[in-house]
Amino acid sequence: MRTTSNPVFRNLPKQEGNGYASFGSATAGASQATQQFGQPQYAPAEPYQTGPTSRAMTIDDVVTKTGITLGMLTISALVSYFLVNNNADLAAPLVIGGGLVGLVLVLVATFGRKMDNPAIVLAYAVAEGLFLGALSFMFTDIQFGGVGGSALIAQAVLGTFGVFFGMLVVYKTGAIRVTPRLTRMIIGALIGVVVLALGNLVASFFVDGGLGLRDGGTLAIIFSLVCIGIAAFSFLLDFDAADQLIRAQAPEKAAWGVAFGLTVTLVWLYVEILRLLSYFNND
Repeated sequence: MRTTSNPVFRNLPKQEGNGYASFGSATAGASQATQQFGQPQYAPAEPYQTGPTSRAMTIDDVVTKTGITLGMLTISALVSYFLVNNNADLAAPLVIGGGLVGLVLVLVATFGRKMDNPAIVLAYAVAEGLFLGALSFMFTDIQFGGVGGSALIAQAVLGTFGVFFGMLVVYKTGAIRVTPRLTRMIIGALIGVVVLALGNLVASFFVDGGLGLRDGGTLAIIFSLVCIGIAAFSFLLDFDAADQLIRAQAPEKAAWGVAFGLTVTLVWLYVEILRLLSYFNND
């Protein structure tokens, strides 16, 4: 399995060969799942060791679990948005609290190898929903320095899923192949933007606007465009990781890990698109 920029996929427990720890023997549905999601250029992955009561993961499992996770996130975001709309003092606590809880859950799932735990995945969806709902309100409310107009949120949502489905088409058609070189480039770029973002945050404590990466200027627009591009290409690595899990006949439960990883990337992409749109709509 190739390395992916998404830590939820990258830290899946591995064993010798191409298989994964604690899963196993192939069942009859593998080839069908491969045709639905995968691409023919890959060698067959070593199967998981499945128990007598478990079955292999399919693309339907991935779609269902991802849909449930995004549904929970959406409901949580709507609740958060309306809470902040009625009481603006809740905005900062929800943004900070939801963001921190979401980050902690990602770290627990990644380093604790619990990314296929549905409780953690759904708790992350709720926390990020609270974060996104309050953050979206702040970006679109004038009293917080926003540009005004909730239509910006709808544009960001459409843009996010447009990029998602566009990259899914790119992956399924093989227009861009996921190769080790591409993987290294995306991971390197991801590390670069994280370092720059942290540097900008630290600099903002001493200089107004920091390094200028988030002040709405030309440099900030370029930085957001770069982040959006990296997030978009990260989907290719996520799709490839999910494809290999299906081909290796991972158990049904592993679909929660796929849903988790895709949601992490979707959240990042939405925030960057929302931020970019706010730059263009700011008078």
